[in-house]
Amino acid sequence: MLGEYRIAGRRASEIAASIEQAVGSGELEPGRPLPPMRELATELGVNPNTVAAAYRTLRERGVIETAGRRGSRVRSRPASTARGSLRVDAPPGVRDLGEGNPDAALLPPLDEALAVAAARHAKEPGLYGRAPLDAEFERLARAAMDADGVPAGPLAATSGALDAIERILAAHLRPGDAVAVEDPGWGSLLDLVSALGLKPLPMGLDDDGPLPDEVERALNAGARAIVVTDRAQNPTGAVVSRRRADQLRAVLGRFPRTLLVEDDHGHAIVDQPLHPLAGVTDSWAFVRSAAKAYGPDLRVAVLTGDTVTLDRVQGRLGLGPGWVSRLLQHTCAHLWASGAVDPLVVARSYGARRDALMDALARRGVASRGRSGMNVWVPVRDETGAVARLLHVGWAVAPGARFRVSSPPGVRLTVSGLTQADIEPLAEAVASAVGPMPVRSYG
Repeated sequence: MLGEYRIAGRRASEIAASIEQAVGSGELEPGRPLPPMRELATELGVNPNTVAAAYRTLRERGVIETAGRRGSRVRSRPASTARGSLRVDAPPGVRDLGEGNPDAALLPPLDEALAVAAARHAKEPGLYGRAPLDAEFERLARAAMDADGVPAGPLAATSGALDAIERILAAHLRPGDAVAVEDPGWGSLLDLVSALGLKPLPMGLDDDGPLPDEVERALNAGARAIVVTDRAQNPTGAVVSRRRADQLRAVLGRFPRTLLVEDDHGHAIVDQPLHPLAGVTDSWAFVRSAAKAYGPDLRVAVLTGDTVTLDRVQGRLGLGPGWVSRLLQHTCAHLWASGAVDPLVVARSYGARRDALMDALARRGVASRGRSGMNVWVPVRDETGAVARLLHVGWAVAPGARFRVSSPPGVRLTVSGLTQADIEPLAEAVASAVGPMPVRSYG
């Protein structure tokens, strides 16, 4: 069953480590069945409960999965194998459109904001026992959410959107619980779901966000939580429209015990209005990151939600890092208050590049999607071949496998580094690499 590899160990932790090491090294490949627990216990000379404990640990870590009478097997994509590893390194001379970074020219300079934060720190050092949120940071964050119609609730700060989502999911779910996720969707979120031992239930989407029937299907299948990207969905650029938001609220209203998590990472880089879903379910959270508009290295996100969820998140923060650096909070507050980023200017800059590329692709018979944000999603028939052919002619793109659960193949192109002179050569290269594809939704 395991070929030449022999599982070793006398304690549950040793057995689990032996299996996990073999998965990480590739000696136990994805999908490989594991021995029945009693059989392995006999071989190792241990109690079957010891093997059961080892398998349980591995399930919780996302390394293996159990399918009833069919036994346990290595996950098809173990949590220890991040989707970020499914990337194409751009060698010298190749343009990199795969990393998903914002345009550095559109990020505000931090000199003044950091100097203001440092001067404030000199007068009032951040010490233990202080409130976790800076008052001005909290006021500005709350005012911006109020302006967008986000329901009132307590606030917390985390080290980026993914940190917030991890804490929210961990506050309510346990290994084995199912989470409804967009497909295609954010690769890091899909990694996180697996790493937490949760089961992803894919939801198809179109340019207006998750399809209502897909959401209802996932919730009927037992999803205890759902994660929705409001704007600049990664990788497709979808935006939850007003009509779609009404439809999704109606669906969620029939499942009031579902944990709803909204990701508004596109705040300040899109010119599309926000239509929040928050408040329909008993447990909800709304997350807004500063990364795309103000710089990924700031590592600051703000979230709100129902009282129970925020109490749990803030409680765990208090037992870990304690708080997000108030120096960073002061920096963000100054950037917000000074208007360092003009969302319309940023949105139009990304939009001009997206639209130009999509128009050039359309003239060549290539379908693409990218309503907002900094990415364009191109459906393809042969993902591996398309990536390889584009790399050969000087363009590195992100393989769709980084973002997909069960949706059709595709590639993601980030437009942040493109100039007007790049559009036609890139479109020609993509058309030659992928060929014409019919327009279709993602579900």
